[in-house]
Amino acid sequence: MTTRQNRQQDELAFVLHSHPFRETSLLLDVYSQRHGRLAIVARGARRPRSALRGVLMSFQPLLLSWFGKGEVRTLHAAEWQGGQPYLQGTALMCGFYLNELLINLLARDDAHAQLFDYYRATLYRLAHEADHAATLRCFEKHMLQELGYALELGVEAGSGLPVTAEASYRYVVEQGAIPDRGDLHAGVKVLGKTLMAMAEDDYSDATVAQQSKQLMRMLLNHHLGGRTLHTRELIKDLQKL
Repeated sequence: MTTRQNRQQDELAFVLHSHPFRETSLLLDVYSQRHGRLAIVARGARRPRSALRGVLMSFQPLLLSWFGKGEVRTLHAAEWQGGQPYLQGTALMCGFYLNELLINLLARDDAHAQLFDYYRATLYRLAHEADHAATLRCFEKHMLQELGYALELGVEAGSGLPVTAEASYRYVVEQGAIPDRGDLHAGVKVLGKTLMAMAEDDYSDATVAQQSKQLMRMLLNHHLGGRTLHTRELIKDLQKL
């Protein structure tokens, strides 16, 4: 709900990142369902008796109210919604990775309601399912799709012929799957069965899991434009996801 004073009331949102601002405040990078990603200052949130202490947590659904229309809004109120288990261990690191992806790839004030819902569902999967790598691949693929970078997984680039499970391909950025005849060294080498499995969000096969990780890394690196994801490097070192 919006008022004449540019106030947003009870908007469902997640905190992607926060850091100290001035002496007693926090500067939040927030992902909201209807308004996308935006910067909000939580004044006095670091004071010992602030009502906001312990509420502005990452990976927890919040109802946020704020006002202002500049680059940085001002938080008015925050209410924890519950229902999302706290992430721990590797799941927690994966959550930080998701947040870093969104911070780097989402433009501010650009709403993606479906991606917001998928992000929320992915946090739930991280808390309840053991195959974190498969969860990450699903999110990466759907995030690129929502941002307008959908993967063409079912057909060969150029010819439009369906990919076949037994065939080998080179997946090239902004082109797609090209039959691998040994004369092309661009892109990432993948089997047709990997592309077909990715289209179905099925990462149970070991070869599919490995090749999809390499393919998604290449695509994300392209769209990140050289920016390094620190959490991805840490996860890679710790768990080889």
